[in-house]
Amino acid sequence: MKDKFYQYIQDLQDSITSKLEEIDGKAKFQQDIWKRPDTSRGLSTGGGGGRTRVIQNGNVFEKGGVNISGVHGKLPKSMQAYFKVGDVDFFACGLSLVIHPKSPLVPTVHANWRYFEMYPSTPLRAGEPKTIIDQWFGGGQDLTPYYLFEEDAEHFHQTCKTACDKHNPEFYPKYKARCDEYFYNAHRNEGRGVGGLFFDYCKATDSMSMENWYNFVTEVGNSFLEAYVPIVEKRKDLPYTEAQRNWQEIRRGRYVEFNLVHDKGTLFGLKTNGRIESILMSLPPHVQWVYDHHPEKGSEEGKLIEVLRNPKEWVKAP
Repeated sequence: MKDKFYQYIQDLQDSITSKLEEIDGKAKFQQDIWKRPDTSRGLSTGGGGGRTRVIQNGNVFEKGGVNISGVHGKLPKSMQAYFKVGDVDFFACGLSLVIHPKSPLVPTVHANWRYFEMYPSTPLRAGEPKTIIDQWFGGGQDLTPYYLFEEDAEHFHQTCKTACDKHNPEFYPKYKARCDEYFYNAHRNEGRGVGGLFFDYCKATDSMSMENWYNFVTEVGNSFLEAYVPIVEKRKDLPYTEAQRNWQEIRRGRYVEFNLVHDKGTLFGLKTNGRIESILMSLPPHVQWVYDHHPEKGSEEGKLIEVLRNPKEWVKAP
């Protein structure tokens, strides 16, 4: 399964970066191939690695990253406590992306699709396969607008629902609710954005095999461009003001706060000796923290905050 999924995310990275370069028309993704040292065993190499692709200073995209990685080794003590396991080895692979457009009228987008395995931490004979003691999929995709165009949120969520419904009609409401719950800045009492999907610890059951979960996760991954690209194309050429740009940078500050305070993926990368440039590529280049800033009631900015504090159901009933 791990080889199959790693091949999938390599192909998905290629298709996403190619399409985003086409839309931007100017900037190209810079690629870095990196190796992760397995410091848990005193090795300078052998812990896996990844392929980071970053786009900057484009016509449409101010900064973005579409990264894949496949890392392995001894699970650190801090993560053993988190997963409530003993001395085990692990393998984790996934694709993670964050795109920050230049225009405040185009939303930021985040997505991640990942796979995880754990094994007994015991020596193996040459050619002997590892015994998997646990495995699961996780991931999702979510939208963070700076100005609320309700039809954009509806389109994004309808695309997510369509992908989910092909596998289980209960998935969309379940994973939409989890997304609203997870991407929430508790210290601000507001969501990071208008949500999407969030799922984790998707393990084999009587009704869902690991192959079934693979099919579901890849269905969602394949829906990403359909969910996001039409929104970008509709909004990227609209005129905007300096005041709107300032508001975008203030809201980006909230995005940074979530990633550094709450995000489990960032925490996992930092605690497993991940590549710091790849982990922090999600941070936007221009951000503001204005003291005690509040938008005017009834303003377009205030309209956004109201929705972030009171998540909506974006898919209209038939």
